[in-house]
This record gives sequence, C-alpha cells and structure tokens, in this order.
Amino acid sequence: MFLSRSLVFARPLLAVPLLVASGLALAADETAEHERLAAMVRQLDLIDRLAEHAATVSPQDPIRYHFDYERLREDVGRVRAGLQDYLVPLRAQPRDPVELRGDYRQSAPSGTKTP
Repeated sequence: MFLSRSLVFARPLLAVPLLVASGLALAADETAEHERLAAMVRQLDLIDRLAEHAATVSPQDPIRYHFDYERLREDVGRVRAGLQDYLVPLRAQPRDPVELRGDYRQSAPSGTKTP
C-alpha cells in the first residue's frame, strides 16, 4: 500500500520538469523568432538605402516606363513599421490596416518623348 501511494505522488512531480522544459523551448523559439524578425528589419533598412541610392543615379532620359523607387520605399517603410510594431508592441496585437501599393512601374508623364 505504501508503494502505490508514492507512485501517485511521484507522477505529478515528473510532470513539473516536463512543463519547465517545454516552457524553455517556447522561450528559445520566441528568442529565435525575435532575432529573425530583427534581421528582416535590418535587411529592409538596406533595401531602403539601396532604393534611395538607385533613385538618385537612375537615368533621367525620357523613357516610357521607369521604376517608381518612392513607392517602393513607402511599401518597405510600411513593412518595416509592421515588424517593429510586432517586436516592440504598443498594444496587444499589431495591425497595419494600410495595404501595400505595389505595381512599381510608372508611365512617363504625358508630353515627354518616348524613343
């Protein structure tokens, strides 16, 4: 009878280390996700700087279509803001109701010659 009582009390004690281990695994997963998201923010910063540079050195020749770097930079800024809101939340659940604009090809303004 003594043996069966000790087994009854030992089962909950075995569950405690398992719960602690699973909690540590979740914390490690959250840390790894945080690091990946922070890396994405750094990469978006780089993309933004590259787009800014490309806009300044892009040819100013009158062509029918050109890449809209300003629109790209706005969308990159929206994505960056969403990631930063998640990493450092100001409220319970981050939301960005603004949609990305996309379609980065722009027609040349009317009145310009196209080759």
